[in-house]
Order: sequence, then structure tokens, then C-alpha cells
Amino acid sequence: MTKIVDAARFVETIRDGSTVASVGVIGWITPDRILKALGDRFRETGSPRDLTFYFPCGTGDAQGIKGMDHVAQEGLMKRIVSGSFINPVDPVTGKRPELMRLVRENRIEAYSWPIGASMHWLREVARKSPGYITRVGLGTYIDPDLGGGKFTAKAAEDLVRAIELDGERLLYYPTWPIDTAIVRASSADEEGNLSFEDEPLTSSSLALVLACKACGGRVVAQVRRIVPHGERPASAVRVPGMFVDAVVVDEDMMMTTGVPYDPSYFSGTRIPLSQLPRPEMGPDKVIAARAAKEVRRHELSIFGFGAAADIPLVMNEQGLFKDGAIKDWWFTTEHGSYGGVVMSGWQFSANVNPDAILDGVTQFDVIDGGLCRFAALAFAQFDEKGRVNVSRFGAANPGAGGFIDIAERAERLVFTGTMTTGGLSIAYEDGRTRVLKEGKVKKFARCVESITYDVGAGVRERGQTALIVTERAVFEMTPEGLVLTEIAPGIDVERDVLGQMEFAPARISESLREMDAALFHQRMQLALAG
Repeated sequence: MTKIVDAARFVETIRDGSTVASVGVIGWITPDRILKALGDRFRETGSPRDLTFYFPCGTGDAQGIKGMDHVAQEGLMKRIVSGSFINPVDPVTGKRPELMRLVRENRIEAYSWPIGASMHWLREVARKSPGYITRVGLGTYIDPDLGGGKFTAKAAEDLVRAIELDGERLLYYPTWPIDTAIVRASSADEEGNLSFEDEPLTSSSLALVLACKACGGRVVAQVRRIVPHGERPASAVRVPGMFVDAVVVDEDMMMTTGVPYDPSYFSGTRIPLSQLPRPEMGPDKVIAARAAKEVRRHELSIFGFGAAADIPLVMNEQGLFKDGAIKDWWFTTEHGSYGGVVMSGWQFSANVNPDAILDGVTQFDVIDGGLCRFAALAFAQFDEKGRVNVSRFGAANPGAGGFIDIAERAERLVFTGTMTTGGLSIAYEDGRTRVLKEGKVKKFARCVESITYDVGAGVRERGQTALIVTERAVFEMTPEGLVLTEIAPGIDVERDVLGQMEFAPARISESLREMDAALFHQRMQLALAG
């Protein structure tokens, strides 16, 4: 009997009250057709109801209804547990994803876990372990003493607990069953064997499948095409067909947001690096260019979303990768692409011209093992105690993503972001910076709204080093607190830096110096941020 089914037929088998898990990283390997079919079924029939959704990573984007937003319907979704939530404003409608409204209005039970925990937890489900145990996340918002990852008042159950083992306090994530797994691959044969030859990521696909089957659940895969059985080498098959119950074909599925298909993302072909986009002049580019000075050759460097992801593109524009020199720079992200150049924006998570691709679960073994010695990450808030927040602020609830795992294990940290946000307007002229309009929100806050990582504790207790790079100043986190070390040409320290902080830094460096004017030397350009 063929395993090929229509998406609408498969979702009819999902029962009320069950747990549905799905893979996806923004637009990469997101099984949109099946998630849409499930959302459509509920709108049309009111069934199934009260589902728990488990997304190891944020699935979908803000470019219309995609990914987890297909199923973000009150009544269909009772609970969501995710490593991150898709949060940006839709550029067309000006609205945030529907899932964010359900979270803000306390319509569902919402939990946000670090992606490392969300992926490693799947292994424990697959081997029928009582739960996942880790040190990562102690002292952050996932710690039960600081909220336990609960993002809504309805999220009353303690899904994360603190335990003591051999005298050490640890975090414990008890396992529970997964009933349905929805994954995406490039191709399948009639037996359901899955390969990912057109995908630059596999994320937690295999771990999710094995976890679901260990619970007696059903697995469905969305693919671009069906190939004859035996046509592919066995080494190309990443998920054995015996673990796949159904296959949905979507010949028109996009590779990711704005990219129908581009083999350079998995090195099916390689492109000249001169073809890569150049970030537009503005605060993010200035920040990325200054942060790039901290990147070292032959040191595994990991980059997060936002201005941090622009760093490799700026380095490429500076000519640092010419004549094969890219091999001297070791770049990755939390999703397992190695080598080549990290991309930014909606293409973030994959590298152009990569040398190797690990699955997401194994990638967090790398991260948690401390092999990524340098990390560049964004920040939304930074407070006087040296705590950083990217997980919950204002109306935004993106969660931590891989931030906590990365920040805890790297030796050298750079945090990137503007001093203020919300209408910030900056002008650059003759290598100098001028603030035309200040942002409404000060990002150096007296107290962060959510603790994603305690940078001060990392510096004091684990010997980490940390810089905070903005478009107008650079700070160093020291054991005594935040120290202002660099200032942009044209910027007034009192008005433009200290006056835009809700707290005073521990001190201003005695050797306060100007940031390199080359970072700002452009013809007069107006740039908007935040």
C-alpha cells in the first residue's frame, strides 16, 4: 500500500487532546502544507480540539500566515511548547503573527524552552527516559525560580523542575508522549525513506521522528518529490521509511522565505562570494563592522539573529575572504551549517557554500560542549547587573532560541544592538555619527524584563569576556560592572550615551577612545533602525 496521502486526509487522523510536534527553522524545512491543512480543518469543522503543539524551534515567518501561525487558533491550540516563537512584524500588514496575539492575551498555555533543551529532550522521549537533565539555563527565565519558561498565566503546569543531584542544583525536563510528528524532507520513495538533498538544514527531524514512534505515534513527511525505491544511496537517506507512516507531496514548496531553490545553500553548487549581498549602510552595518574586529581566524565562531548575523557579510564586503581565505574563518549557527558565509535576515540559519551540515540535535552537543569559543549575539535589553534579555520585552515574546546554550558555553562574547529602539534615526557624514531622532525605548534598562543570560556572572564566575557593541559606543563587561570603552566620532558622551541609559555604567574607561572612523565614513546617508 502506498504511503502517499493528501494532507487533508492525514490531518483527519489527529485526535482531540493529542500532542503534535513539528520541525522547521523560520522558513527552512517548514512543512507548511500539512500545518495549513490542520489549521483549515479546524476552521471548517471545529476539530481536532485542545492540541498541545511542540516546536523545537520557531517555525514560519512574518510574511503572511505560515508555519506555527497556521495552527495558532484558540480552541485548536491549547498549549504550545517551543524553543522560540516567530515574532517580527509583517512588513505588509504591520501586524505581529497571530500566535503572538494568543500569547499576549493569555488565550493559550505558552511555554518557551531554550532550543538546546527542546532538541535534547527529544532524545530522552525516544529512549523512554524519565526526562532531560542539564545545567544550562540556571539563573535564567527557564529556571523555576524565575518562571520556569511560562509565557502566559494559563501555563500553570511545571514543565521544568529544579532537582538536586550529588549536591548540585540542576534543571529537569520530564518527558511526555508525542502522538503525531510532522516533518519535511526533499524526497521520499514509496516506502517513505526520506532524504534531504535539497535542504541546507535537517534540524531535529530524525530525533522528532524517533521520539514520536517510541510513543506509538504517527509520522507524516512533506516532500517535494517521490523517487523510485533504491535510486538513492543508503547514505543519503536520513530517516528510514519504516518510521514514516504517510507522505504528502508538495511540488511547489519553497526552499525558504523568498528563495524557491538555491543549491549554494547546501553546496550543490558554489557561488562566487562577490555575488553575496552587501548590508545597507545603517546602524546594524556599523555594529556588525565593529563586532567583526573581534572575530579570529581558526576559531569556531557562532552567530545569532539580527546585526550579529551581518558580521560575515560585512567581512566579505571588506575583502577578508578573497583568494580562498574563507577557509581560515570557521563560521556556524545554532542550526548546524559549517563553513562558507552565514546569511542574515530571513535566510539566517543557513550558510552559503557550506563545507558540512550537522543535524540540530548534534549541533547543540557542539554548543553545549563549548566548542564554539566565540559568539556574537543580539540583545534587546541589558541592565545594570549585567543581565541580558532577548526573550520577552514590551509586546514581543520571541523566546530564547539557542541564545542561552550559546552564551553559557562560549569563552568570548559580543552582544550587538542599538542603544535605543522605536523610531531611532541616525545620520552618517564624513566619518561622524549624528542622532537625528532618538528611539522611544532605552535598551540599557535598570532591570531587564526577562533574564535570558547573566553576563556579569559569566564574567565573574567562569572567566568569560564580553563586549556590548552599539552603533555609537562600545562597553566591556568587567567583574566590577559595565565599562564604557569606545565612543563614535561625533557622539556626545553625556547626551547620546549616558543620557540614553537608565543606569550609569560602573565607570568610563580612563583610556576612552573613538571608534574607528572607517566604520562610519560614508557619503551622507539616512538610516533607520528599530
